[in-house]
Amino acid sequence: MQLEKPLTDNLELIAKQVVEGFIIGLHKSPFHGFSVEFAEHRLYNAGDPLRHIDWRVYGRTDKLFVKRFEEETNLRCCLVLDTSSSMQFPKDDNRISKQQFSCVAAASLLQLLKRQLDAASLALFDETVYYSSQCRSVLSHYRMLTHELQKALNHTALNKRTNAVAALHQIAEQMHKRSLVVIFSDMLDDAENVEELFSALQHLRYNKHEVVLFHIVDGKQEMEFEFENRPYEFIDMETNEHIKLQPQNIKNQYINKMSAFRKMVENRCHQYRIDCVEVNLEEPVDKVLYTFLAKRNNMH
Repeated sequence: MQLEKPLTDNLELIAKQVVEGFIIGLHKSPFHGFSVEFAEHRLYNAGDPLRHIDWRVYGRTDKLFVKRFEEETNLRCCLVLDTSSSMQFPKDDNRISKQQFSCVAAASLLQLLKRQLDAASLALFDETVYYSSQCRSVLSHYRMLTHELQKALNHTALNKRTNAVAALHQIAEQMHKRSLVVIFSDMLDDAENVEELFSALQHLRYNKHEVVLFHIVDGKQEMEFEFENRPYEFIDMETNEHIKLQPQNIKNQYINKMSAFRKMVENRCHQYRIDCVEVNLEEPVDKVLYTFLAKRNNMH
């Protein structure tokens, strides 16, 4: 399903169409609740099931301990959207922006989670986390989250910087139960914040959350730097900084740096066991989601 600009005002309808397009091809649910979570050890008592004995601990201590578990039946999913000004790129009436892609993809995942009766929450951030919901599964809650995504779809705040570091730390502190955290961002924070950014992502992993990052870029202009051979004035959408240059003069250097940056993000995510989904805006939303969900489907 290739979305056309301008997008309609009914995000829920768009999301349903996206999900209906690929749900038939999924043989089972791509999302799974954390059915049991290890809580603690306790001394073995006569009559305890032998299958719960931790034999590794016995080998180290020569004492019998059993594992205690907490039952967790349904999945909890937190959708986190970067709505800083860089996400409004490209500003082209005939193309979908990174922000609009994120909103449609997030609304589609909401539809999928609603089908499973799972609990969902939503967080929106730019310089701060300006919207954060509870994690619930009732129908009215899903309608409210879709409404918030509808507002974010056409969010056009100017010169809003990205402060993903503070946002992700805040979200990690607020989430007290193990969840699936799905982040939509172009990861275009200040270059000197890269280490702090991945430290914030590690904070989520340290708290036992499963993390998925949809790393969104415009392949044509942001990665391949395809511009006509004439002078341009480029404007930083977050800082409003202006620079005049001839694209062909820096094209090779730019492409090499952007490729290295994207590869670094991919490698760091692999290192920290974060599922990184590389998104090129040239690809339709449903194709990106289906590829991601089919991969999860085959993993479980």
